[in-house]
Amino acid sequence: MLTPFHLAYHVTSLDEARAFYGGVLGCREGRSTETWVDFDFFGHQISLHLGTPFATTDTGKVGDHMVPMPHLGLVLHLPDWQALADRLTAAGVAFVLPPQVRFQGQPGEQWTMFFRDPSSNPIEVKGFADLANVFAG
Repeated sequence: MLTPFHLAYHVTSLDEARAFYGGVLGCREGRSTETWVDFDFFGHQISLHLGTPFATTDTGKVGDHMVPMPHLGLVLHLPDWQALADRLTAAGVAFVLPPQVRFQGQPGEQWTMFFRDPSSNPIEVKGFADLANVFAG
């Protein structure tokens, strides 16, 4: 049985974070104070605190593309991934790496997309038709 992870990181504006994580991503807001807010991030707990976001560099190689490292990642069932990709596209989110398939026809076939939140924190979301293949080689 999978259990939720907890991740805390900095954002520059709680209002922008609420609009993005709550409004665009559709995450339910949890507890909050004047300096932080929790979200149910697809079954996981993220705590967004006011502060300076972590530094990133485009040093992660995904296929032929360089993507931001470090980054937060999420794995979804493919229909949920597609619904999120459609929601992000409709909201005009600028993709670092637009929605696309990787390893097509191979055991680890996955869909992926990279984008940044309003504080420039990078997020990757992967989609699998069969979640049993998440760790397939």
